[in-house]
Amino acid sequence: MLPYGDFLYFYLMILVLIPAIVVGLLGKRIKWYGLPASLFMIYLIFGNSRQQVEYLIVFFVMEFLLIIIYSFMVRKFKQRWLLWIIIVIGLSPLIYSKFSNIFIHKELGFLGISYLTFKVIQMLIQIFDGYITKINIFDLAYFILFFPTLSSGPVDRSIRFMEESNKAIKPRQYVEYLGDGIFKILQGVGYKFLIGYYIQKYFINIISLRPHTLLNAIKYMYSYSFYLFFDFAGYSLIAIGVSYIMGIKTPENFNLPFISKDIKDFWNRWHMSLSFWFRDFIYNRFVMSAIKKKWFKSRYTASYIGFMINMITMGLWHGIQLNYVVYGAFHGVLLIVTDYFQRKVLYKKIKGKVYFKIASTVVTFNLICFSFLIFSGYLFK
Repeated sequence: MLPYGDFLYFYLMILVLIPAIVVGLLGKRIKWYGLPASLFMIYLIFGNSRQQVEYLIVFFVMEFLLIIIYSFMVRKFKQRWLLWIIIVIGLSPLIYSKFSNIFIHKELGFLGISYLTFKVIQMLIQIFDGYITKINIFDLAYFILFFPTLSSGPVDRSIRFMEESNKAIKPRQYVEYLGDGIFKILQGVGYKFLIGYYIQKYFINIISLRPHTLLNAIKYMYSYSFYLFFDFAGYSLIAIGVSYIMGIKTPENFNLPFISKDIKDFWNRWHMSLSFWFRDFIYNRFVMSAIKKKWFKSRYTASYIGFMINMITMGLWHGIQLNYVVYGAFHGVLLIVTDYFQRKVLYKKIKGKVYFKIASTVVTFNLICFSFLIFSGYLFK
């Protein structure tokens, strides 16, 4: 059963949410109900696939124990090389699932393995940094298995999530959570099942059957870009809305990305939880290490190499197919060009001009749409 995929899922989810609403209106902490509710919803999602259930159980036990064990190890052995070994171990199920189809011609893993892996890696890094000093077993399990964001995010941070889940919410405040949650769910349903469905049925499905001409490629590019936004933003809104009803204010994932003034601005608006995760745990750490250890003569060189590493890694996270790698590299190049131009005197002179803002937004929008055409795989068929 796909999360938020059909009427039956929504019906069963509503039944599961009713006790959470009662608990919230009584001013009690929902987390004590939230974990068993998440386990039940996970059973509904994966119950028809024994392979996915087994892989999820193995993944959870392995990653859960890895976090617990490392939280004790780091107190005596706080070496960076050890952190890298632990991270590689934590990444191994995801890497195995990504490459399984190539080497054994069989899809392994489970729905949402990428997002759960991000949660684990983030915790390991913050344990090393000293931001996480104590591990509550119940809170850890709840964070990893929280069902609203299980399959496609948004990607939450453990410290923020645990603060939210342990916060006492007064009944009046919970009414606001409930109202906001229902509104986001309805908005998400409209995005995904009305607008997204319409674009897919009457544009994408039709254009994809036509010959690959330049005109059809352009039509597909814009159709797919809007479909991708409304489908994914709709899904995210539903997940966020359900999280609110569970007493957790999950971070927003989209903020009007198609009006971005440049590519940097775009990545502050599109799939924000994932973008910020990559920025904080890959780009910033690489650049800081490069500058500190003087790997390059110029800090701009470090930044530009960081852009490419960051975006290609993001592309590979989506999959190892060529279209995802090219998509990531394309955005890496766009970020480099944008940063280089914004350091020039000309940019500083014209950046406040209305005509430049309009032109920059139009150019950015079309570059974004072209990148989504690459992402879609249409050009590689």
